[in-house]
Amino acid sequence: MTKDDCYQVGHITKTHGVSGELVLFLDVDDPTEYADLDSVLLEVKGELIPYFIESIAIVKGSRAIVAFEDIDTIEQAERLINCGAYLPLENLEPITDETRFYFHEIVGYQVVDAEAGALGTVRGVYAMNAQDLIAMDYQGKEVLIPINSDIVRTVDRENQKLNVVLPAGLLEIYMEDNSKEKPEVDGDEDATDED
Repeated sequence: MTKDDCYQVGHITKTHGVSGELVLFLDVDDPTEYADLDSVLLEVKGELIPYFIESIAIVKGSRAIVAFEDIDTIEQAERLINCGAYLPLENLEPITDETRFYFHEIVGYQVVDAEAGALGTVRGVYAMNAQDLIAMDYQGKEVLIPINSDIVRTVDRENQKLNVVLPAGLLEIYMEDNSKEKPEVDGDEDATDED
């Protein structure tokens, strides 16, 4: 199974205790939906490897304490820190609501603004603490679009389009030429005024 057949649910952040348990950060809408996981695929050195779960406990919102089969020491657990955790796409319930979408499904979709029309394609989605952002390729630059219902209106799965109403000036911010050099101040001139 490859990453193309999977979606990322989170990643291992650190060890927990000395018996091989780990902290799994669940980057999902509702972590409690994952409280009964039997297994997960961990990305170890670029490969997805199945790990079977002995126990999992959701704690403090998006964190879970996980014990994997055959991981019994802190040394074994330390090797899994920072590994991404994945599940097969077939585990996902299909979304039919045109105002909701999975982040992975819109990659490659055309972004269409209500006023400006077709803009560019979705390159990826950044899940951030404060605000999730869509990364769009637009005229050779990356433009970040906040994900909220006022901006991202609907998804057209049949035509692979994401319909948006971008805030005024958003594109212009990214298109400004920041390479213009500021005038240099000549260090030889005396900056003080003489009376």
